[in-house]
Amino acid sequence: MTRIVAGSAGGRTLQVPRNGTRPTSERVREALFSRLEHLGVVDGACVLDLYAGSGALGLEAASRGAEHVTLVEAAKPAADLCRRNAAALGLGGRVDVVAAKVQAYLAGAPTTAQLVLLDPPYDVTEDDLAGVLARLAGEADGAGPDGVAHGWLASDAVVVVERSKRSPEPTWPAGLRRAGRRAYGDTVMWFAEPHADQG
Repeated sequence: MTRIVAGSAGGRTLQVPRNGTRPTSERVREALFSRLEHLGVVDGACVLDLYAGSGALGLEAASRGAEHVTLVEAAKPAADLCRRNAAALGLGGRVDVVAAKVQAYLAGAPTTAQLVLLDPPYDVTEDDLAGVLARLAGEADGAGPDGVAHGWLASDAVVVVERSKRSPEPTWPAGLRRAGRRAYGDTVMWFAEPHADQG
């Protein structure tokens, strides 16, 4: 059983897809959000939950006071489940669900996020993940017509990548720098923040 840990929907259960996803455990979510709340990046934030699965990470953020959460999930059954979970928790007004591949979603017009949560499936390669991180930082397509690279991240944003401890550290683009690592059993959370190249 998967539940929201804390906030307005704390203790409420989530439906999870029968297969194809591995929801982040309650223990790991509790530790992650304790750190994120300490950093002050949840309450009032615009949040992107990429590879959303059941929506557990993004819905946890919404329960804890995020202003708006976008759940991006390629599998239509899982995306439909995200919508049902958001509605059942009474969070639907602050949660959008997009049934699309992450790369396709990030190819659209950027919105500014203060918190980005990525829990890619095991079959997402390190190269694919690096491409997604580069696109978040506004580097995948180079500069826009005004000569500036436009990413998805606020200047004080926090990016969190969840991976197996057997996976290598993500390849950070020039516009992101590592800001921490936390291991919880077989799960590792990598933290990064925007980094303006001063060179």
